[in-house]
Amino acid sequence: MEMNQEKLCTSKADVSSDSAYHCSTCQDDEEWSNNSRGRAKSRSLSASPALGSTKEFRRTRSLHGPCPVTTFGPKACMLQNPKTIMHIQDPASQRLTWNKPPKSVLVIKKIRDASLLQPFKELCVYLTEENNMIVYVEKKVLEDPAIANDENFGPVKKKFCTFREDYDDISNQIDFIICLGGDGTLLYASSLFQGSVPPVMAFHLGSLGFLTPFNFENFQSQVTQVIEGNAALVLRSRLKVKVVKEHREKMTVQNGIEENGVMSTNIEKEVGKQIMQYQVLNEVVVDRGPSSYLSNVDVFLDGHLITTVQGDGVIVSTPTGSTAYAAAAGASMIHPNVPAIMITPICPHSLSFRPIVVPAGVELKIMLSPDARNTAWVSFDGRKRQEICHGDSISITTSCYPLPSICFRDPVSDWFESLAECLHWNVRKKQNNFAVEE
Repeated sequence: MEMNQEKLCTSKADVSSDSAYHCSTCQDDEEWSNNSRGRAKSRSLSASPALGSTKEFRRTRSLHGPCPVTTFGPKACMLQNPKTIMHIQDPASQRLTWNKPPKSVLVIKKIRDASLLQPFKELCVYLTEENNMIVYVEKKVLEDPAIANDENFGPVKKKFCTFREDYDDISNQIDFIICLGGDGTLLYASSLFQGSVPPVMAFHLGSLGFLTPFNFENFQSQVTQVIEGNAALVLRSRLKVKVVKEHREKMTVQNGIEENGVMSTNIEKEVGKQIMQYQVLNEVVVDRGPSSYLSNVDVFLDGHLITTVQGDGVIVSTPTGSTAYAAAAGASMIHPNVPAIMITPICPHSLSFRPIVVPAGVELKIMLSPDARNTAWVSFDGRKRQEICHGDSISITTSCYPLPSICFRDPVSDWFESLAECLHWNVRKKQNNFAVEE
């Protein structure tokens, strides 16, 4: 089925050129020339009150690094970097908009859950018949006997476009995504898009629901608001992970000749490198696997060795992942709008090794220590688990492709409501007040 490819954006500004960098979120409020001499051009001073007056102070809409103010005094300025990708935005300014009306939607349903069959059917009928949209569904979802044998659902099912994970590329064909299930469905949706991710609308139909703020009772009106472009967004940063492995294969070589024939032995020989890349929404976990020995891995930050992790392993997580495995390991919980990467040890063999937060954009590198007794294992959002040997490396940095998650109310309210409802954060029996004496 042929379709026009519409481009999704969350701003109306043009993309910057090589000669000048334009702030897309501020819509040309700031501009930096590529000339490194002289003062940097800055038309917006919204980050600080105007000189001589405090009445003109307004809440800043967007910050870039220490921007929008990049000049310091009469002569000092920051060296311009036209490749800046990290944004610190005011959560209230993150709103969804469309260049063109959306036409295609990807519906992700939790597999092997009978309770989702009826909501899935109702949603698909509403999208195809009421909104005339093209619905993409994973092929294995339609193989469920309850869906395949439903004759009433047959006419709707014939309109679907199907795909298979790891075989079909749908990254340029989806306008937005609807998830039915728990937090795992959102993580799965993230793994399908290794580049730009369409907006994701997640309905709470699973067990936890920390990342799924919508209830399904009033899905018609909520989906209509999203199609009309009336919704708030939270940009959940992802990690760009590169795994470099020394590719080894067993080769049979001649090791001597006996009277009865040739005696041979098997050895491993390095024949090149294997490079794999992943986009991770929650965390990268490096652990000791089935070995009974402690994990022993070196952690580098921008090329400098910062520490060696001895224990059960280490978690490198996004702010979104700070409320997942990292929280269980004793880390702090970070709002998704905070640009950061968290490093959390798993049962470290040192009481002073506490979780740390580093700036988004730094490059972390994890390798087995030269004197490690055993190998390590790594997984990405709980998937693609694989062994890491000596000489292999894992490079981690902030991805320039965040996951835009559609909010039920706003990024701040949704996050604290999830803390209260799912984690029962700071819930305890209240202390009695003093009795008032007459």
